[in-house]
Amino acid sequence: MNESSANLKVSFYLKKNISRHGLCPVMGRITIGNDMVQFSCKVEANPDLWDVRAGRITGKSHHARKVNREIDQINVNINARYKEILSLRGKASANEVKNAFQGAAMSQETLLKVFREHNEAFEKRVGVNRAKNTHLNYQFTCASLERFIREKYRVSDIPFKQLDISFIENYDYFLKIDCGLTPGTVVIRMTHLRKMIKIANRKRIINHNPFAEFCIDRPKSTQKYLSEEELKKLKKTHLKSSALNFTRDMFLFSCFTGLSYIDLYNLTYQQIAKDDEGYYWVNISRQKTDTESKILLLDDALQLIEKYRGSGSGGKVFPMKCCSLMNSQLKTIAALCKIERRLTFHMARHTFATVTCLSQGISIESVSRMLGHNDLRTTEMYAKTSPNKMSEDMQALSETLQGMYYLVAS
Repeated sequence: MNESSANLKVSFYLKKNISRHGLCPVMGRITIGNDMVQFSCKVEANPDLWDVRAGRITGKSHHARKVNREIDQINVNINARYKEILSLRGKASANEVKNAFQGAAMSQETLLKVFREHNEAFEKRVGVNRAKNTHLNYQFTCASLERFIREKYRVSDIPFKQLDISFIENYDYFLKIDCGLTPGTVVIRMTHLRKMIKIANRKRIINHNPFAEFCIDRPKSTQKYLSEEELKKLKKTHLKSSALNFTRDMFLFSCFTGLSYIDLYNLTYQQIAKDDEGYYWVNISRQKTDTESKILLLDDALQLIEKYRGSGSGGKVFPMKCCSLMNSQLKTIAALCKIERRLTFHMARHTFATVTCLSQGISIESVSRMLGHNDLRTTEMYAKTSPNKMSEDMQALSETLQGMYYLVAS
């Protein structure tokens, strides 16, 4: 805080006017030197829980958190208005700051306030068309931003209008160095921040985009699908353990269908139907995105259904284990199959897109429908064209074009 802004003091107290609900109005006081003005915060607090010295409610109840959050918001806005007036005129009176604060209070939105509102709205959709893990990730990002703003700027929140390229670069550094997060997690946190800024743009809270000058440092992409050779090793290697055999079978079933872990976990016989031509299809609504997905069951997948028929409970096809256990077992399976890469269950979905489908000539549009993606760009991140497939396609193109064109002798 600079010398001029050190003259500002914002305090909060209760007006001894108890309502029929047993609450008192919270009042604010702006002091600049010997100049002082009071105002109503338009919130009420329980006088029995009020800390006079701190100017806050004690405890962690919903009421305490809500009132303290409002007080912090007011404090942030007053400081922002004071700095704006100082930058324009070099000095400010308490009444000028109050008028500027009250005039801008309705339109002055802050980053964490909007982020929390987003998370609350997102939580209501969990289990409907949003995934619980995605909501948890947003909560983690919000918590990391809260810590960053508190440690770096010594405030509880920050107005969107104060966000600039410096804020974004400092937060990126904070995540990488202070928090020691992996590159992939940093990408998630930065992407969430960018989404909040897009929301602010859409709501006309700000008319600029600080991310326009910033490029998220994405980690180098690694191959997330099994090659055909690795898939053969996985199929043919003998495993003595029945538990490992089951995990391998479920991984392979995902390689044949593209079903994610959670959708395979929830798969029921009611979601499998036979068409007029005798083919079996899986018809599901994906839990993560609530999008429709229709997948033809290949012979290998049908054999696995028959192998485990009756083992699932509650109409489910398979007796799935928890994902973390299966991922742990996949590490052991990879070692036994001499696959020198870390296997995770999600890699099966990538393998389905790339090896099972694209490499066999299935169009990316069809793959997108089967994976249940809303955007073809998402499918492009899953499905990669292998070098062998590129070579085969170019050889086929060469044979097709042979003799079709000729060069005119010069």
